[in-house]
Amino acid sequence: MPLNNEQKKQYKSIGHDLKPVLMVAGNGLSEGVLAELERALADHELIKVQVKLEDREQRAEVIAELCKAGRAELVQTIGKMALIYRKNPQPNKQLSNIHRYK
Repeated sequence: MPLNNEQKKQYKSIGHDLKPVLMVAGNGLSEGVLAELERALADHELIKVQVKLEDREQRAEVIAELCKAGRAELVQTIGKMALIYRKNPQPNKQLSNIHRYK
């Protein structure tokens, strides 16, 4: 289910203070990066990802692939940072960024 504008606004405000938990560089989407993406989304639900690629179109492709691989939704992109969300049906309230900031 796609996020509505009110949810996106709320998640952007939460994401503003987050540090990137995942960084993608020249090697692209390796097995390790995808495993860490899965773990981070399961634990935190809302994560910030830094894509260290210079080409804007290449960055957009990598972010789209990340969202597809993680079955997540893109909340916002600013420069080399992307905010990604995937709902966890049984979130850990100590780890979930959504529950910690409510």
